[in-house]
Amino acid sequence: MLEALTSFFENTAFFNLSFGNILMFVIAGLLIYIAIEKDAEPLLLIPIAFGIILANIPPNVTGILNPPSERTPGGLLWYLQQGLNLGIYPPLIFLGIGALTDFSFMLSFPLTIFLGGAAQLGIFLTFILARIFGFSLKQAASIGIIGGADGPTSIFIASKFSPELLSIIAISAYSYIALIPVLQPFVSKLLTTKEERKIRMKPPRKVTKKEKILFPIITTIVVAFIVPKALPLIGMLMFGNLLKESGVVKRLVEAASRYILDTVTILLCISVGSSARADVFLTSQSLLVFGMGALAFVSAITSGILFAKFMNLFLKDKINPLIGAAGVSAVPDSARVAQRIAQEEDPGNFILMHAMSPNVAGVIGSAVAAGIFLSLIK
Repeated sequence: MLEALTSFFENTAFFNLSFGNILMFVIAGLLIYIAIEKDAEPLLLIPIAFGIILANIPPNVTGILNPPSERTPGGLLWYLQQGLNLGIYPPLIFLGIGALTDFSFMLSFPLTIFLGGAAQLGIFLTFILARIFGFSLKQAASIGIIGGADGPTSIFIASKFSPELLSIIAISAYSYIALIPVLQPFVSKLLTTKEERKIRMKPPRKVTKKEKILFPIITTIVVAFIVPKALPLIGMLMFGNLLKESGVVKRLVEAASRYILDTVTILLCISVGSSARADVFLTSQSLLVFGMGALAFVSAITSGILFAKFMNLFLKDKINPLIGAAGVSAVPDSARVAQRIAQEEDPGNFILMHAMSPNVAGVIGSAVAAGIFLSLIK
């Protein structure tokens, strides 16, 4: 009887539990707390956190991460992770984002596209820093993309370049996106004066339907010819946007922006969380990546603001530098934060529509940056 009980206990998760597993449960609990209590990206952080819990109940007992063999099928999470490892989920996320995104703000004020481009400087600065710290070219590229504040793009390039860093890169990217309401105001106020934050901008012009329809088509062709490796992301983003702007396929728009986007978000985030096993996640290298992710994010915000101030040296109609911070591609959170900061100084100042221009340009910019890395690094 005692032997049977001992044998039963040895086959439970309790017997195989490690301190690292317990620590990962704590991290998952913290993410869930932040998501619910602080309402910080709950659609992303809750499934990521639950994926962490699933993966850290000792998988050698549950078999949930086991690959298939000749005799047995694989575990559930192994199959879900294939969409991550094969780079299927991020382009589908971009399809949904495209169906939700209005590019008319960018088309009405094309000058601010440069702000979205300038914010991507944080990606390349962090890439250089990661190389200095001894990361390989592919690892450094994956880490640098965190600066774009674009979770799907970070996951897309990490799955191809450095799957061993996928979990920490994905969690870093989404954690800093959730911290936009904290980090962006701090950096924005540090780099701008009260007078600059009060700058009022002219209302954007009205964009025609023809412009809205031509934009995704032309952008897809131009970007694909210049940076072919960016096509999976840019192509799906622009396809979703074309569905939206055509005005004749409402069912497809609803499917892309709701059913596909929501379903794939769940699968992607569960897969990301389940890749954060204690033996993979709790390393000194992971802590270094997390720190550089913070630097990437802050430097991206800084680059956008400083470039807006530089542009103002030559412009008659000044740009409110706060919209430069929205050059990171966290749509529409960073644009909303820019609006809130501006109204703290002047309640009658409305820059949200202007901030959306570099914001959506940042989505394109981060995808193009990923394409550049994929094209140049072999």
